[in-house]
Amino acid sequence: MFTAAAGYFFKIYVARMLGAGALGIYALGMTIVGFFGLFNGLGLPQAAVRFVAAYSATQQYQRLHAFLRRAIILLLGTNILLAGLMITVGPWLARKLYQSPELVPYLRLFAIIVVTGAFGGFFGQVLAGYKDVALRTVVTSFIASPLNIVLGVIFLAAGMGLRGYVLAQVASSLVVLCLLIAVAWKLTPPPARLLSSGPAPLEPEVFWFSAAVFGVSFLEYLLAQTDKIVMGAFLDVSQVGIYSIAGSLVTFVPVALQSVNQIFAPTIADLHARHEQEVLGRIFQTLTKWIVAFTLPLAFVMIIYSKPLMRLFGPAFEAGWVVLILGALGQLINAGTGSVGYLLLMSGHQKRLVRIQTIMAVFLVAVTLGLVRPFGMIGVAAAAALATAVTNYLCLKEVRAALGLSPYNRTYLRLIGPGFVSIVLVLCLRFFMVNVHPEWLMIGAALVLAYGTFGGLLMMIGLDDDDKMIVEAVGRRLLKARGKA
Repeated sequence: MFTAAAGYFFKIYVARMLGAGALGIYALGMTIVGFFGLFNGLGLPQAAVRFVAAYSATQQYQRLHAFLRRAIILLLGTNILLAGLMITVGPWLARKLYQSPELVPYLRLFAIIVVTGAFGGFFGQVLAGYKDVALRTVVTSFIASPLNIVLGVIFLAAGMGLRGYVLAQVASSLVVLCLLIAVAWKLTPPPARLLSSGPAPLEPEVFWFSAAVFGVSFLEYLLAQTDKIVMGAFLDVSQVGIYSIAGSLVTFVPVALQSVNQIFAPTIADLHARHEQEVLGRIFQTLTKWIVAFTLPLAFVMIIYSKPLMRLFGPAFEAGWVVLILGALGQLINAGTGSVGYLLLMSGHQKRLVRIQTIMAVFLVAVTLGLVRPFGMIGVAAAAALATAVTNYLCLKEVRAALGLSPYNRTYLRLIGPGFVSIVLVLCLRFFMVNVHPEWLMIGAALVLAYGTFGGLLMMIGLDDDDKMIVEAVGRRLLKARGKA
């Protein structure tokens, strides 16, 4: 939530300083970063979550040492090669595919982002493997985000433009990477730090798991970046900039799901390995309901206030309000199905996930190409939202078939009343206070009203025994933290 709030206001500042055209150039550059980023991790970051947790829990320190050492060597060699390839091939992509030669001068900075992203992602997942997600969050959110914002404001205020914006990301990513390496070293058990005679090869299980994750990452890239790639090839760069801003707002909708996934992923592997299906099913249902409860008020406000939200970035960005609505609807469905992708991945059913994403990648490319010319960025947004909805439906279907789990039960009906009341009140606020200025004040009031109403009613009528247990646990944790303070 901190990252979402800070990032939103920073994006308003950046959009007003740079404009739609420069942001379009940045968005296209990040698609190139994303493409080369497919290969820079080799599936090793996700493997770190699983195997670091397993080796450290069972005190297999030699295997832990071998995994970390070999993974770092592979990442180093791969990323040096990829950075050079990006600098060499990137200008051709910018000029021929995107027809945006203005992108070329920034490619060296984007190449550094590729490298720091690979190692930052790996060491961040190593911390998750050690089950210290809180410390990782401190580094990647409470340090990285403010540092990026401060540097970005300084560089933009100094008149450095888009170069300053990208340079701020490079500098902050280098600082965060150093911190992650230091923390990972500290958490690694001393016996696993000892040097051996030579780096042992990756075990076959690690290799095949990483290969499967790599395949999933490639398909996720197609699903996530097809829209911007197609727009870069067929539409004006300013439309790409407007679309990217709307898309960045849409990423805030599933923030509850993303937060849960960071902690739930190793738990899935643990419970599935111990055949605790009933416990896994109960946790899945409870967490999904809480994800939906935290997501609905935000989605309501984002949809109802789509025009004012986009206007905050500047008059030119208001044209993206439909994109924002479509994206929010798609992510609402994504949040409503819970951690279905991680359930398949962490329970050994990654082949089912790969099959789904392969089908949906082909589907998304075909639909996006069919809608981009007649409908522009709205057609692209509709294709992306449809693909998100269908992907999550298919994943949910596979979770039921493979694991016999469903996130839904009768207690979800208790969300209807709070949801209906909150959306009615937000609509009333929207239409009866339409002339209130500044608009950000009205949007903030709507957000407080939506969460206050929904949360208050849910606490009164919507909690079952599992929910009450979570509330009590959170209350005890807060009181404990307060006592320490």
